[in-house]
Amino acid sequence: MAKVFIDGSAGTTGLRIVERLEGRKDIELIRLPEELRKDDNARRQALNNADIAFLCLPDAAAIQAVSMVDNPNTVIIDTSTAHRTAEGWTYGFPELCGKDKVASSKRIANPGCHASGFVALVKPLVDKGIISKDALLTCFSLTGYSGGGKGMIADYNSPDRDKLLDGPRQYGLTQQHKHLKEIGVLCSLNNLPAFCPIVADFYSGMEVTVPIFKSMIKGTIDDVKAVYKSVYTGDIVKFVDSADEGGFMSAAAMSGNDGMQITVCGNDDRILLISRFDNLGKGASGSAIQNMNIVLGADETAGLDL
Repeated sequence: MAKVFIDGSAGTTGLRIVERLEGRKDIELIRLPEELRKDDNARRQALNNADIAFLCLPDAAAIQAVSMVDNPNTVIIDTSTAHRTAEGWTYGFPELCGKDKVASSKRIANPGCHASGFVALVKPLVDKGIISKDALLTCFSLTGYSGGGKGMIADYNSPDRDKLLDGPRQYGLTQQHKHLKEIGVLCSLNNLPAFCPIVADFYSGMEVTVPIFKSMIKGTIDDVKAVYKSVYTGDIVKFVDSADEGGFMSAAAMSGNDGMQITVCGNDDRILLISRFDNLGKGASGSAIQNMNIVLGADETAGLDL
């Protein structure tokens, strides 16, 4: 039975991981009493006693937690931004970076939610030479408010909330969003995309869209679809030929689901690359558990809602 510690189990991502693991018979959760949750000595002991440690912490705290681990057998799965492009860390998107690489790694950086959707769409096309590394791309990404953590959830659920929350809100206005670095590195892009994240009044779900013109690709819209069909053959990330709901596509379609849906819309001249998933699922906790399952040699989908 694998011993698992979740450092930061009180946060949104940590709570979702706990929910997924509590019923597992192959997992023993290492728990700290509330009064020791932020005690460094207690955390250090728990981290080093764990076979797998999830870090659901702000970046600085995640870096500190890694420095506490001296057990060479402890596998760390970090859900923060801190290590996603760091040397010696495996980017935990198994469908693109390789299940074998995840399985053999002691340091796994869980992808960011927006980044997961973008990387899933763009990396395969860059790898196949359909999109150039020099491409000037744009992306808009719709997300539920749970992606903002407990503070944002409280804001949206407040009975006297600001009326501005009634409409979608664009953010990342300075084009310095924390997910841009991993997007550039993982997709081997020489230019970061113009990125427009938008949070709206629904709890969870995400829809990432990368629009491209025919002149930006080598090939056709059918060639793009063929790449996705060849890459996404598993049970978690799937390509679907048609995903619209009566001419619409809801960002909440995958809410509560730990998978990801890849589709291509548009026509030969103007193409929309679209990924839909749950920002708390494949965009966070579900992805982390998938990576844990691979490390343990368990069914990759164990504990996931698909």
